[in-house]
Amino acid sequence: MWFRYILLLTLLASASLGSGWPSFRGENGSGVAASTGLPVDLGPSKNLVWQTPLPPGTSSPVLSGDKIFLTALDGKQLLTICVRLSDGKILWRQPIEQARMEARHNLNHAASATPVTDGKNVFAFFSDFGLVSYGPDGNRRWTHPLGPFHNLHGMGTSPILAGNALILVCDQDTGSFILAVHKDTGKMLWRAERPEIVHGFSTPTLFEAPSGEQQLIIPTSYMLVSYSVQNGKELWRVRGLTWQLKTTAVVSGGVVYATGWAPGADPGQANPVPAFEEVLAEIDTNKDGLLAPSEITPKYKHSGSWQAIDLDHDGFLNARDWSFFRARRSSSNVTMAVRPGNAKGDLTQTHVLWRNERFVPQVSSPLLYRDVLYTIKDGGILTSLNPATGATYKTARVPGALDNYYSSPVAADGKLYIASETGKVSVIRAQSDWEVLAVNDFDEAIYATPAIEGNRIYLRTARALYCFASVAQAPSEEKR
Repeated sequence: MWFRYILLLTLLASASLGSGWPSFRGENGSGVAASTGLPVDLGPSKNLVWQTPLPPGTSSPVLSGDKIFLTALDGKQLLTICVRLSDGKILWRQPIEQARMEARHNLNHAASATPVTDGKNVFAFFSDFGLVSYGPDGNRRWTHPLGPFHNLHGMGTSPILAGNALILVCDQDTGSFILAVHKDTGKMLWRAERPEIVHGFSTPTLFEAPSGEQQLIIPTSYMLVSYSVQNGKELWRVRGLTWQLKTTAVVSGGVVYATGWAPGADPGQANPVPAFEEVLAEIDTNKDGLLAPSEITPKYKHSGSWQAIDLDHDGFLNARDWSFFRARRSSSNVTMAVRPGNAKGDLTQTHVLWRNERFVPQVSSPLLYRDVLYTIKDGGILTSLNPATGATYKTARVPGALDNYYSSPVAADGKLYIASETGKVSVIRAQSDWEVLAVNDFDEAIYATPAIEGNRIYLRTARALYCFASVAQAPSEEKR
């Protein structure tokens, strides 16, 4: 009798740990888990199971069995860290030395890319080094050095797995490409050059066409693009996204949902400029076929830095630089839905279901949950949309969380969990007419996206990794 009881408890505990959050935002970037019994109140004294201090980093936690993987930076060491899921104990932390220190935005970080796991091994990307893989015990399996990169704000994408392929999107101002390496060896499977693409930060997701073809979906410069997982060949594109993409697309029911926001591209802000040849004839005073800063007249002035439009940083604007600047001045911030089916080529006029240019999120990715599409925009503006038509159900600010948002929302148990930059974690009742259940204040920065598994939610802040459950275990057993 006692043996059966203990065996039952062991099986239940194992089932609660699970392994359903292997990459950024969980399975295929959806941000959705099948968990139940999740807490509404979160904090150091609210439903805390354990708390583990961590070195600085903004990557999100991923889960595999009884392990959590994250990355961090300690001095000049780029760390991949393994934490025991059940009690928060650090099982191992493996360093790799920075090959260099990439330039990056002050909100970016050397450990911003979220790792991915195949259920046994872990794969991490550091822009200051490249790719590295570790086994379950922390043994280094292989490395694949990359860079230096040419991204104005530093790299921000995370790798994903598609079968045996580890795939990384490297969008930069010059030399953009997609790389696929074998997950067991680190050897290159294919590399797709993308010369027309400039800097971006989107993590790809996977789409299976009705034919069974596996596709890679990437929101990128001015368009949503699909590539073959097998060889990196472009399959289709939809034009009409903005110029700097940060969000991850969501795939569900044969439809791809994508958002894109960048400065100066809200409705009414478009300010088109002529083609390069016409501008040269007007303002290229020395007739060298290039535009120097001194030749740019007020009507063509860029509100940001010169480096943001001088893509190769040679001090002049050439035809490629100007074409990017021109597209930038005409682009639109938008949330859109596309049903590609088995189609190939340019699908802009044929396969877009809807477009909505209102309240587009800046960094935070969209969330599709229980037949409602949600977005969170800076200022705490939460919008629920009809995923079939793009019509708005409700838009309002989340009281007590009027903040910037770099973490993306996740959902389970009929609730949305949304973390703001200054540590306001809002719990929202998931419905078209959404309702705020609680706003929990952590009083420290949050850039990572939470992970959910079993009846627990895992949250990384600037200083620690937290585990919460509705009925937390006694501090003497698990609290750290």
